[in-house]
Amino acid sequence: MTVATAVPKLANYFNGGWQESQTADWLDVLNPATGDVIARTPSSEPAEVDAAIAAAAAAFPDWRRTPAEDRIQPLFKLKQLLEEQLENISRIITQENGKTLAEAKAEMRRAIENVEVACGIPMMMQGYNLEDVARGIDETMIRQPLGVVAAVTPFNFPGMIPFWFLPYAIACGNTFILKPSERVPLTMNFAFDLLAQTGLPKGVVNLVHGGKAAVEATIDHPAVRAISFVGSTPVARSVYSRAGANGKRAQCQGGAKNHVVVLPDAEMESATQIISDSAFGCAGQRCLAVSVAVTVGKAQQEFRDAVAEVASSLRVGDGLEPGVQMGPVITSQSRKRVESLIGTAEKQGAKILVDGRNAKVSFRGDGYFVKPTIVDGLPAGSEVADTEIFGPVLSLIHAKDLDEALQFLGRSAYGNQASLFTSSGAAARRFRYEAPAGNVGINIGVAAPMAYFPFSGWKDSFFGVMHAQGRDAVEFYTEKKVVVERWAKEHSRKF
Repeated sequence: MTVATAVPKLANYFNGGWQESQTADWLDVLNPATGDVIARTPSSEPAEVDAAIAAAAAAFPDWRRTPAEDRIQPLFKLKQLLEEQLENISRIITQENGKTLAEAKAEMRRAIENVEVACGIPMMMQGYNLEDVARGIDETMIRQPLGVVAAVTPFNFPGMIPFWFLPYAIACGNTFILKPSERVPLTMNFAFDLLAQTGLPKGVVNLVHGGKAAVEATIDHPAVRAISFVGSTPVARSVYSRAGANGKRAQCQGGAKNHVVVLPDAEMESATQIISDSAFGCAGQRCLAVSVAVTVGKAQQEFRDAVAEVASSLRVGDGLEPGVQMGPVITSQSRKRVESLIGTAEKQGAKILVDGRNAKVSFRGDGYFVKPTIVDGLPAGSEVADTEIFGPVLSLIHAKDLDEALQFLGRSAYGNQASLFTSSGAAARRFRYEAPAGNVGINIGVAAPMAYFPFSGWKDSFFGVMHAQGRDAVEFYTEKKVVVERWAKEHSRKF
């Protein structure tokens, strides 16, 4: 591994400016395509978390009194800045996350989309009212901001996922704390430089780097009213429990084991390409990536052979290199874990149709590469069939009919996404109706909701009630107040 002689140390952002961390504990930020150290990020002390929360709490009273129309003006400016800086921020994503530049740009398009939707808060945040609920009595429901809210976001979408939360939270009148993944802190540092140019009052948006201690300090702080989290299921469950114990509302997106069902009447050429893009895009490190393909009936051999051919042909390397179609996984530990699970599948009776272990990539440096892998004939009850691999591995399972395929999906502990490829409207309607997942795709490999729909999730893939994005975000970041009014008649006054 080549280590740079001088790398930047990242600062926290609160009270309207960058604040140098006083911690003695710093973590290396690595480029996963090369193994190079590209920055150092602080494991912030609880006192630094407290200072950021104090800044947010101090900013809240005036910010919540700012009219909604005025609160969204900085978001219009932010959208323009993100558009102007799309190339630069996308390159940062690729350097610290490993995904291709095209994937990084697509990610930021989704981030910008959420900023656009949040600009509609003056309409989305409206309540409702009814005159004369009784004689001379009127009733009104209004939405008011919570106060200080926080989000803890993962490494796999360092640009998009923070924007599931930030624009809605501040547009609704809250002040906001972000704790990005310590593996990919550079993207949001760049984004906060842009936020500083939008005219937001100091303390409205704040960023604190760190790990578990910073997260726990944020959840436990009495001034923080709500927590948004995206990560693995064990951590999501822990964050949700801790938030509940502290009397806070929480939305916690967990892991996934996404299935796609391929029926014999599917348009096989397009289905193969779409499913391959889903399974191997972003090196399989996305919560909506297809992990298991369930082929039904005669689809088994045709799909198996076609998807193996596509997987074998994908060009793997540094995401900044022209023509590269898939980058590395995030760390050397991730690479070892993925390769270990491939070996476990083989021991449990599966055939490794395309083997991406011990990848030889024609590229400088020491990156964390696992090439696309196809595991065929995975036993339905095996460990790997139920484990989130979070790497470029597609497992193939066969079912005799749609009934059996749906039964297999129903046994999964996860419920993030399920997709069906078919030409049958009746089969599609049944799948949409019965598939036990919060995001369902019909002839779609990545059923990623647009920003004006909630990013749903069921079972162990989500803990909470209100999801990220759209109307759910407005509901999550506001609390309802019902006002019942009666005014006595003033007979002595004439108007």
